[in-house]
Amino acid sequence: MPPLSPAALRAQLASGDTASLYVLLGDDDAEKSSVAAEFADTVDEGLRAFNVDRLYGGETKVEDLLGAAETLPMMAPRRIVLILEAEKLLIPKRESKAADEELERLEHFVEDPPPHATVVFVCGNIDKRRRLVKLLLKEAQVVDTGTIADAADAEQWVKVRAARDKVGLDGGAIRALVDRAGLDIVRLRSGFERVALYTLGQATVTADDVRQSVPAGPEAQADFGIAKAIWRNDAAEALRELARALDAGAVPVMLMGQLRAAAEKLPPPRIQSAIEAVFRTDLALKSSGGDPRILLERLTVELCAAQSRR
Repeated sequence: MPPLSPAALRAQLASGDTASLYVLLGDDDAEKSSVAAEFADTVDEGLRAFNVDRLYGGETKVEDLLGAAETLPMMAPRRIVLILEAEKLLIPKRESKAADEELERLEHFVEDPPPHATVVFVCGNIDKRRRLVKLLLKEAQVVDTGTIADAADAEQWVKVRAARDKVGLDGGAIRALVDRAGLDIVRLRSGFERVALYTLGQATVTADDVRQSVPAGPEAQADFGIAKAIWRNDAAEALRELARALDAGAVPVMLMGQLRAAAEKLPPPRIQSAIEAVFRTDLALKSSGGDPRILLERLTVELCAAQSRR
């Protein structure tokens, strides 16, 4: 069956209409663990001790998995069984008759899982050529935990994380975080953690809090954040955008493209002097004519000054 996106999985969890088997894949172990925890969250907190099992593949025998999955849920619609490091259960270290028998029992389980349980295999690197793995990937819902499809998906990720961690991001803050972090799950999680720490104790987190605490990633830099601030004649914001871009590792010479774009859209009476300032700064950068950060800051302020004399 086709892979599930994390957003589609969350829709399933919210509806309560979950499958019997899931496989969580992805390079980001932290995100896999976070998604696995969302399965446990579908059970009322007071009932999790009776209805949620966490097993580890390297320490678990097939008999342990079968026993956990076959146990009926207590005062809950489904039982949740999470198998962390599941590849160690799916691919035994040693080949033997006993290991083959264990794998055969596991194959039967995958083909006919108990209807009252949701079993989640949280996998690291697995050999997809093995018969049992092929069978599991065919029968289970496979989730690529590291994929964020688009901005809407990213915003939903932030909402879920904010609700779970009780961080009061308003709508503008959520959009600002996605704008700055982009669709990379590692940067998005890092940005969320930064703003959560920066606003610790605040009831509401705003877009300005995000801009103050989260460096702009490559996507945000490509979106001409510095130039847009100059066009708004907002020198303070332009300097903040410049600082965030530099702190995020942007090359000073590459940022000149944004500043030149800003200069070219200034009012006609000021374009010539603004372009001259851009060329002067560009030459200084390429000839080591001063500290690059100071040169770019000076140019940014100069362009905003040109804009203010419309």
